[in-house]
Amino acid sequence: MAKAVIMPKFSMTQEVGVIARWLKQAGDAVEKGDPIAEVETDKVNMEVEAPADGFLGGIRYEEGDTVPVTEIIAYVLAEGEKALTAPPRPAAPSTPAAAPPVPPATAAGGVIIASPIAQRLAAAEGINLTAVTGSGPNGKVTRQDVELYLREQAVQPAAAAPSDGKVRATPAARRIARENGLNLATVPGSGPRRRIQAADATEAIQAAPIPAPKPAPASGGEPVIVPLEGMRRTIAERLQASYQQAPHIMFTAQVEMSAVIKARTAINARLPEDQPTISITAFVIKAVAWALRQHPTVNSLFYNDQILVMPEVNVGMAVALETGLIVPVIPQADRKGLAQIGAEVHDLTARARAGQLRPQDVADGTFTVSNLGMFGIDHFTAIINPPQVAILAVARIDKRFVPDENDQPVLKPLMTMTLSVDHRVVDGAVAARFMQSLREALENPVSMLL
Repeated sequence: MAKAVIMPKFSMTQEVGVIARWLKQAGDAVEKGDPIAEVETDKVNMEVEAPADGFLGGIRYEEGDTVPVTEIIAYVLAEGEKALTAPPRPAAPSTPAAAPPVPPATAAGGVIIASPIAQRLAAAEGINLTAVTGSGPNGKVTRQDVELYLREQAVQPAAAAPSDGKVRATPAARRIARENGLNLATVPGSGPRRRIQAADATEAIQAAPIPAPKPAPASGGEPVIVPLEGMRRTIAERLQASYQQAPHIMFTAQVEMSAVIKARTAINARLPEDQPTISITAFVIKAVAWALRQHPTVNSLFYNDQILVMPEVNVGMAVALETGLIVPVIPQADRKGLAQIGAEVHDLTARARAGQLRPQDVADGTFTVSNLGMFGIDHFTAIINPPQVAILAVARIDKRFVPDENDQPVLKPLMTMTLSVDHRVVDGAVAARFMQSLREALENPVSMLL
């Protein structure tokens, strides 16, 4: 009996996912647990696995399509079984500003099948689609195929055609390859069954000759169009909705960081050489978790017109990626020591940038910390990450003169932090008391041990 493959729901607030890439094609044999598609959400890229042994069939969506969660995207069929007939999908609404699609190129064997996005991109770049190898169902040319062709032409113009899409590789390796014009068919894999890992792709790119830089475009040239799609579109829609629907109020405070700096130096000096050092972000997360336990209203979610005061303190930390922003979560941060939090901050940041996060790494956050101090930012405000009701923006530590008890100027390391809260849930006095507790924890770290 046919087994439906559905668009998974990785988080409580996820409504759609994007088919980033089909890893198997119609008719391919699959085993239960085999990755068959890569799905992109606003939080993480994940693989969709086959629910049973059989053959992939009845693919209903193309690469680049946005699909509602729990929607059937394909079937796994038994031998000789036919795919179930699916109701016709409504056509996507046309975009007035988009260029009209061009007819597909004609090859000797007939018409080249290509998605509308692939056609528009090919027309804009002057590409003959007969030169592009399609990786979609029945050889259909997708947007990713055209982008990969463009990058390969820029890096190695005389290179052979790109991979046929059946190379075994992790989503992170495929992303690295797409971003750098790497043909994965030429990369040896070091993973199980010679699967290509992110490290393999990175090593291949580093070993490749550096291409000559392209000349700068002449004055008055055409602008570079970056489509608002995938993770970038989801982030834009969610944060726009958050800023429009949640009445943000901000509270800024300066914290004297001498005690944290002294404690951090002492703790890092005692850590084993093979253990990552504890960052300022780890101290802030520990202090935030301690303060949230004192002020549980700030540790709430606003969901379906209800306020959910969460029993666990799960602190997320914003990590910047080339394609957007992701927020891995440190669960039960109030129950963990600084060394453990520091190790988890290091691990999650590294895996986020390598595209190796798991769904549980980005799930169930109750509060978010965004630290831009390492970029030299003096002050900023952050938009709340729904359905959470608060986010803390942390700026750099800067030495400034402040008066001591005798009104004499003394040089002190100060850090500016700004709390944004949803005023539907958090009153001003509650937010102010939370900031008082947070400052106390950072200026007197021993208070977190009481």
